[in-house]
Amino acid sequence: MNKLAKRAWFALVLAAVLSIGLVVIVVRYFTQAQDWVTFQNSPHVYNNGVMDSGMIVSRDGTLLLDATNGRHYAEDYTLRCSMLHLLGDTEGNITPYLLNEYGDELVGFDLLNGTHHTGLGSGVMHMTLSADAQRTAMYALNGRHGTVGVYNYKTGEVLCMVSSPNYDPCDVPDVAANEEYYDGVYINRFVHSAYAPGSTFKLVTAAAALDNISDIRTRTFYCSGSVEIGGETVICNGVHGTLNFEEALCESCNVAFAQIAQELGARTLSSYVEKLGITDHLTFDGIETAAGHFDVDDATAYETAWAGIGQYTDQINPCQYMHFMGAIANGGQAAIPRLVNSVTFGDSTKYEAKTEMGDRLLSGATAEDLAEMMHYAVQNQYGSWYFNGLYAGAKSGTAERGEGQSANAVFAGFVQDSNYPLAFVVVVEGGGAGGTTCAPIIQQVLYSCMVAMDNS
Repeated sequence: MNKLAKRAWFALVLAAVLSIGLVVIVVRYFTQAQDWVTFQNSPHVYNNGVMDSGMIVSRDGTLLLDATNGRHYAEDYTLRCSMLHLLGDTEGNITPYLLNEYGDELVGFDLLNGTHHTGLGSGVMHMTLSADAQRTAMYALNGRHGTVGVYNYKTGEVLCMVSSPNYDPCDVPDVAANEEYYDGVYINRFVHSAYAPGSTFKLVTAAAALDNISDIRTRTFYCSGSVEIGGETVICNGVHGTLNFEEALCESCNVAFAQIAQELGARTLSSYVEKLGITDHLTFDGIETAAGHFDVDDATAYETAWAGIGQYTDQINPCQYMHFMGAIANGGQAAIPRLVNSVTFGDSTKYEAKTEMGDRLLSGATAEDLAEMMHYAVQNQYGSWYFNGLYAGAKSGTAERGEGQSANAVFAGFVQDSNYPLAFVVVVEGGGAGGTTCAPIIQQVLYSCMVAMDNS
């Protein structure tokens, strides 16, 4: 009797273990099968390390990558180069983020049939990017290092994302033989880099001032070319005389913003950097952006003043800052950027994007005030002709680098138009003055983006 009881208990324990194991396998299948199917050694998906299924096209249907039989990129050389940091190259030097993220959809995988349809058809990824805007940004950068990004802040669609330097993914160069030209070539500068913002950061300081200094819109400042802060001298970029707040932002007056930063203090500035998401990551389409940087915990009054101006240790990620521009234009809250509209396989839709709104960064009133001030700067500083006659706002930056290095040119802003709700950012390394260098670039790219939206 004891033997029978022991055997019965053993059988029950074994059955319980098997049941638990089965549950674990089923749960893991439903939660991880999409990762398993696109594992690089899967013979059903990859051929000699190259995904053997799927095509990627731009928003207008231009072929960007055909991976149905090997890996074949766009016919146009400039377009191939512009897509390098998203689609990778033939030698695997750069991660093809979009293929990794949407590989299971491209091969027609589903939980019921697995990869049964693989080889019987081909998935198609429809991107948000405009092929013409990509080419235009490449031509406008003209080989200079930097990045250009434009997106629809209401839907999240990224119409342009170019990082330079780059190269032809079909003809991988000897990077080591020309290290200066290809410096940082494996980095997508738009999503994975952080730059000193220069005076574009004055928008963060301005937002904090609008919320915390009650008379800031009526206050005036006097600029004689410099101001003493904490026993040291902050130098301005000119002698501006008497300025109100709006004029101070337009003229990018260091004297005015050093005083504003001093009045706000390190704690308030830090809280606004956090509130506006400057030091956060954005995540979309399998990509996590770099975070910005702001640290004035041990800063002197003089260093805090420079931090409020956009120097000291300040850094921004271009993609994150573009999202901030979208929030200013859209009443304080903007859509999270995205690169993919849908993935189809035959007659079925395997993935369809939905607009995802980011956190509220600003109150509606503060966003409206900032947008008006940035529009004033376009009218009186940069030139409204750069924006094709549309209502636009912008802020430039000249971000100082190390001794003996030319400053980076930075330019960020938006178009407020019901047909073209666009935010943008441009960085040209060693480009000097932000408005002078970057405004002609964004003029060309914005026009291409608007044409693409008209044709969608």
